Amino acid sequence: MPFPPPSGPVVLDGGLSDQLVAQGHDLGGELWTARLLVERPDELLAAHTAYVRAGAQVVISGSYQASFTGFARRGIGRRAAARLLGDSVRLARASGARWVAASVGPYGAVLADGSEYRGRYGLSAAELERFHRPRIEALLAAEPDVLALETIPDAVEAEALVRAIRGCGVPAWLSLTVAGAATRAGQPLDEAFAVAAAADEVVAVGVNCCAPADVLPAVARATAVTGKPAVAYPNSGALSPSAGRSSRPSPPSLPALVPEWLAAGVQLVGGCCGVGPDAIAALARPLPAS
Repeated sequence: MPFPPPSGPVVLDGGLSDQLVAQGHDLGGELWTARLLVERPDELLAAHTAYVRAGAQVVISGSYQASFTGFARRGIGRRAAARLLGDSVRLARASGARWVAASVGPYGAVLADGSEYRGRYGLSAAELERFHRPRIEALLAAEPDVLALETIPDAVEAEALVRAIRGCGVPAWLSLTVAGAATRAGQPLDEAFAVAAAADEVVAVGVNCCAPADVLPAVARATAVTGKPAVAYPNSGALSPSAGRSSRPSPPSLPALVPEWLAAGVQLVGGCCGVGPDAIAALARPLPAS
């Protein structure tokens, strides 16, 4: 089935880290959830499956913080690292999800210092493109249905990623992390979304890992600037100020916000940090099947 389908909302999963913590895992360390690609791939599969059982149609791979650089710091060579990146897609596929999205997290995630919530790394778009391209190629080799260019804090990195996927033959969504009416790096949203307007590979544009209250104005700008469907998977609104991640459960208000997001052009909807399987089930239950 093509992605996204021509009509109807599509339900994404929630926070992978939240489910892994619920399964008893300490995610400390530079690799974060990607560490389990090395140590406990079975637990990643169990987490993905929990979201499919909750009603998620799209499972996002555990490759957000995975990179050749990060694996090298663990003594893992390039060939093995490429296999692990591919494994993230294969594990997501094994969950039985209708579609698998290969997560391409921001450069700042690899630094493991919370800088994905600040952006402005001091690198040019060309330098960021060179960083992202090899990991994107490794993920594409495992044949995902879509690329999730997600939690992007900076218009420069958004431009780099759109350039990196040019001609790849697989659809992608571009999802920024925002603070109010600007990217986390402080740029106008119109500037950041505009880089995807003419990219045929980008089939949806929107936001993730932001406060739920920031979704509606951001997706209104995304659809106005690009003319594309929107994607929205915010966090629970209870972020850690140090790392940008949540350890508290999703508030019950999140599913109640979904109807107005859909009316604003959101076609892909789910949750990020702090949004677990129960919240995804509550979100998915009233939606028509796509």
